[in-house]
Amino acid sequence: MPKAVNAYVGLGSNLGDREALLRFALEALNAAPNLTIEAVSRVYETDPVGPGEQGAYLNAAVSIQTLLSAEQLLECLLAIELKAGRDRAGETERWSARTLDLDLLFFGETIVELQRLQIPHPRLHERPFVLEPLCDLAPDFLHPRTQTPLAELARAVRDESAVRLWPTSLAIPQ
Repeated sequence: MPKAVNAYVGLGSNLGDREALLRFALEALNAAPNLTIEAVSRVYETDPVGPGEQGAYLNAAVSIQTLLSAEQLLECLLAIELKAGRDRAGETERWSARTLDLDLLFFGETIVELQRLQIPHPRLHERPFVLEPLCDLAPDFLHPRTQTPLAELARAVRDESAVRLWPTSLAIPQ
């Protein structure tokens, strides 16, 4: 029987009812087979990174336990994005606005190098909007490539004007 792996997923939305879309993602993850949400970070409103005029994002992170492989978990995340109205095939620019963005950030301490999946997420160490929510969940977790604690990575790129605590919190669906 496969052993459960602790994984971290980043959640983001900057189109539509952002908060409702993050709740939708949590409900969909909670309903997914072979996956259990362990904890949910606080929610942050963050400045967009990318081309053109975009609205601010709401970002959060979840810690999950899963029996899925990294590739199976990625497929689950992509299916949830699609149900939330995200059409990756229709996206013409990287970092464009989106209804829902689910990123597999860490999968245990595993390093994965595939064309469609890189774990740890290759740019998370540069992104305060990813690191702040992750630090809510696991500040002492060591980045598998650098062996640097997440809290230290977050301190190096912290930008309180671009990553602001959102007044509403999320909870694991019952």
